[in-house]
Amino acid sequence: MTSNSNNANSSDTIQAVRRITWVGFWVNLILSGLKLFAGIVGNSSVLIADAVHTLSDLVTDVVILVGSRFWDRPADEDHPYGHAKIETMVTFFIGLVLVLVAFGLFYDAVMTIFEMLGDKEFPSPTWLPLVVAVIGIIVKEYVYRITVKVGMNLKSSALIANAWHHRSDALSSIPAAITVAACLILGDSFAFLDPVGTIVVAMMIVYAAWEIVRPTFAALLDAGASETQRNEIAEIIRSFPEVNGLHKLRTRHIGPTGLAVDVHIQVAPGMSLRETHALSHRIQERLLESDKDILDVFVHVEPYEK
Repeated sequence: MTSNSNNANSSDTIQAVRRITWVGFWVNLILSGLKLFAGIVGNSSVLIADAVHTLSDLVTDVVILVGSRFWDRPADEDHPYGHAKIETMVTFFIGLVLVLVAFGLFYDAVMTIFEMLGDKEFPSPTWLPLVVAVIGIIVKEYVYRITVKVGMNLKSSALIANAWHHRSDALSSIPAAITVAACLILGDSFAFLDPVGTIVVAMMIVYAAWEIVRPTFAALLDAGASETQRNEIAEIIRSFPEVNGLHKLRTRHIGPTGLAVDVHIQVAPGMSLRETHALSHRIQERLLESDKDILDVFVHVEPYEK
């Protein structure tokens, strides 16, 4: 019964992930096309760069839509701890895409500045890029808020990472709007502000990428829980009166937030095999039902010797 309930909850979670990701996908598709058109027609390199950033969101949307079909699959013989690390890898990939996009934007902006220093003239942008940039800020901030809310409720690191990708796109439109407005107000002699704004956008994207990638290192490197988490898990186990001691408490991340727990407990030598088996199951159930994001528990029972 518990297994069927978990499968149903898992299926509901994946459907929720996919629904909100499809919303972002269509928003990104429309916005990237609109920004690209406005950037080309309105003579704004920073908006063209912003369009590329929005287009990169499409890639991460597709990665989540595809990856979500696999990371929630149950454990099997080849993957005894399940497939949760696929979500971690998807999260890492999103961060990596952001870094690559940022470096591409930075390079293009620096090259444009050098061309300007070589007396190559660049026309000032028109009002169209400014209007589109403002629209982009409002729309992508809204998509960020609804996506991060779902991600936090579902404890999905990939969805939260994608939400931050939406917000980085909204943030990147802010310097785009500012630089375009400055160029419009100050004239052609300040056209250099356009690529300078692109550099600011790139730096903001790199920071967002680091915030996304940093938490994935623990899971990818099989790091264990923090000392505080381990102490809390140990206290739960010691709360059983039959447990006289415990040692070899080991944990490892098996997904972006989930933990696997392996522990040796010591019990009275006179306990029967049936009693120790029942005890180990009760400990497993208590840990799995706790709010410690524990997904798998193995309990080894040993006789207690003073």
